[in-house]
Amino acid sequence: MLMTVLGEYVLPRQDPVWTSSLVDALALFKVEEKSARQALARASGEGWLKSERAGRRVRWVLTPPGRRLLSEGAERIYGFGRQTGQWDRTWLVLLVSVPESQRDLRHRMRTRLSWAGFGSPAPGVWISPNTAAEAEAARLVAELTDGGQAMSFVASYAEIGDEQQMVARAWDLRELEHHYERFIDEFTGLAPRSGEAVLLAQTRLVHEWRRFPFLDPDLPRSLLPDRWSGTQAAELFLTRHAEWRDEAQQHWDSFVESGD
Repeated sequence: MLMTVLGEYVLPRQDPVWTSSLVDALALFKVEEKSARQALARASGEGWLKSERAGRRVRWVLTPPGRRLLSEGAERIYGFGRQTGQWDRTWLVLLVSVPESQRDLRHRMRTRLSWAGFGSPAPGVWISPNTAAEAEAARLVAELTDGGQAMSFVASYAEIGDEQQMVARAWDLRELEHHYERFIDEFTGLAPRSGEAVLLAQTRLVHEWRRFPFLDPDLPRSLLPDRWSGTQAAELFLTRHAEWRDEAQQHWDSFVESGD
């Protein structure tokens, strides 16, 4: 939640923010003061925030790496779900084997490749319809192994088997659709009336939506089920975010000023 608040409200501004303002903002989402301060300390320890002392008070500014991290995250969050162009029906296939005995490495490999949009239809086989993901896959393999355990291919699906069944084995689209439907149910009828309510709604909207780029491989439309709820969810996110943006930003300014 701290990263959501920083990305949505602190990133667009150059001004530092008092500790009390950030703690009070997180308190709106039932985050206790101790946990909020621990989150700030962790963010500082990671190099995303830098503290400045002004008398007996402390305020925070985003570091250059912190601004870069949040800017990249914003591009991914706000651009997600806006597919353009046609898929050329080419697959990137990655073969990478990690021994069963190295369970921690297997888990890290699965987690990192899944976040990069890859799915695994069979043990040791990872696929992506985005052939441009090969550079990221190569980096991940190099970081986690000696590189000699992996091979990659670019290919089109042939005559044996069924492409849609391969997709169903590689990604749990049914479970993903349930997540989208819950998002749609939560925000379709939401109509905040006050400035604080709009701030809360906007923050929750972004906080919930930011999970989807890590859950959803963003497959081409031709590989998705009919009436894919992810499309409706993306339209809802963009519409609600645009509706609430100005008032949420204005209320953040007044919220921060009241804590000065």
